[in-house]
Amino acid sequence: MSRWLIKSEPDVFGWDQFVKDKHTRWDGVRNYAARIHLRAMKKGDQVFFYHSNKGMEIVGIATVDKEAYPDPTTSDTAWVAVDVKPFKKLPHPVTLEQIKKEKKLAGMALVRLGRLSVQPVTEEEWALVLKMGGVD
Repeated sequence: MSRWLIKSEPDVFGWDQFVKDKHTRWDGVRNYAARIHLRAMKKGDQVFFYHSNKGMEIVGIATVDKEAYPDPTTSDTAWVAVDVKPFKKLPHPVTLEQIKKEKKLAGMALVRLGRLSVQPVTEEEWALVLKMGGVD
């Protein structure tokens, strides 16, 4: 199983709306690196849900519910979407500031490639962020 991080602005589509909707199609991604990551996602992979711009924190965990398929928001078949569903809210959101202060997370894509909307997360990063967020 692989681990990922996806970003959304909380005033556009936040965690609470995601939970209310029970699932969503992750579409509209138009970055080549992010597209590679979307294509690599497999059903059951776990995903950190990150509030970008406002809040700037990891707030929950989602799972990939449907693997990459043509993004219906464009006629260009090169772009893909995946379906994700909420799994668990973190007891304590983990802020970007906290992540940047943790030396063991200095190599995390969120720190190095801050603008990338879909990112891989290593097993070590995943475990440490879970611990920081109050998940055993």
